[in-house]
Amino acid sequence: MKLLVIQVAALGYDFLTAQGGLKSLEGLTFRPMEPAFPAVTCTAQATFRTAATPDAHGMVGNGFFSREFGKPYFWEQAASLVSGPRIWESFRAAGNTVGQLFWQQSLGTDSDVLLSPAPIHKHHGGMIQDCYARPAALYRDLVTKIGRGFNLMHYWGPFASGKSTTWITEATIEIIENSPPDLLLTYLPHLDYELQKSGPESVRSGKAFAALAGHLTEILKAARRAGYRVLVFGDYAITGVDRAIHPNRALRDAGLMAIREIKGMHYPDLPGSAAFAMVDHQVAHVITQGESSRDRAREVLAALPGVERVLGAEEKREAGLDHPRAGDLVLIAEPGAWFAYPWWTEKNHAPDYAAHVDIHNKPGYDPCELFLALWPPMSVSGDTTKIHGSHGRVGAGAQATFATDLDLDTPPGSLLDLATGVGRILDRSAS
Repeated sequence: MKLLVIQVAALGYDFLTAQGGLKSLEGLTFRPMEPAFPAVTCTAQATFRTAATPDAHGMVGNGFFSREFGKPYFWEQAASLVSGPRIWESFRAAGNTVGQLFWQQSLGTDSDVLLSPAPIHKHHGGMIQDCYARPAALYRDLVTKIGRGFNLMHYWGPFASGKSTTWITEATIEIIENSPPDLLLTYLPHLDYELQKSGPESVRSGKAFAALAGHLTEILKAARRAGYRVLVFGDYAITGVDRAIHPNRALRDAGLMAIREIKGMHYPDLPGSAAFAMVDHQVAHVITQGESSRDRAREVLAALPGVERVLGAEEKREAGLDHPRAGDLVLIAEPGAWFAYPWWTEKNHAPDYAAHVDIHNKPGYDPCELFLALWPPMSVSGDTTKIHGSHGRVGAGAQATFATDLDLDTPPGSLLDLATGVGRILDRSAS
């Protein structure tokens, strides 16, 4: 058996059905399913690859705070960060080949085909754009065939656009047609950008979906010519938001979060903080120092407008988040709200990295990086009112979606169910 898995960032069921009533594409019928929780990229991908929940695979979000190193780690790429066997292990052990294109936490995996952005950051500033590839010559060959390299600026930041999906689409088709692995996972990102920027009901989001439908059609036609079965799934749904919540400001005002003042800028003193929040869209992981700090942080954050729930130890277990990387407390935003990371209120107090695309130093996800600021030139915005879509919550109105021509044993009600079903098919194919 040959199987192509296409993950579409932010393809939610309600949004899909609102696009002219479209529920099918190239003979595939889309159905709703519950996303993984938290409903964010790295958790979704880890859940699909392992058919397990975050308390087992360890990806409690797009990032986590390392208590050992005292640092936040967001968007790290090591495959070893995801614990547990992959759903294709017996399939590959039987002699079948596996490929992953632009999936997070894929470096160091034993996949036969691999492609992931891996820029080289130069010592005196700037970067050399490149992709990590297996076989080693794969990226160079794709650049030659496609006629241009993958531009990381189209993948994230204020210039992120559908050009990222266009390149990945062309690369996926080239691989399908010329060096097809038996199982290929690919990722189409651009719908996510527009939905966050302008919201799920905007005309611009509708245009982004139309472009996506065109790319999916191209890939599906190529896949069928090559004899692939296909699975398309959206990892989460983006819903409209109109306000940002600032948990770190509340924690700082309560004397729980500490800062270091350096040349007038307020940098976080994370080791010296009794409590601080690692934000991730509509979910935030709160790191505390001891029981009294945890109790005080819970009191402060439960009273913060926009916070719907504060999960403690028992609630985390029920949610499948009982893992050492998870926060001592986990916050869930109300519908219409999302979590922003800043702890300062005066612009001149912002740390240097606040005005830049910096996905590794900020203690949390920053969607404002999708917008340019008016000043200084080429800096990113800090205006949270520009954000009109977010994700992370699960439940009513936040269903993901999938469509497949696979013969699944039972209709999946969730991403976890879908991963389990695909794993069984791969196991049977290997035997």
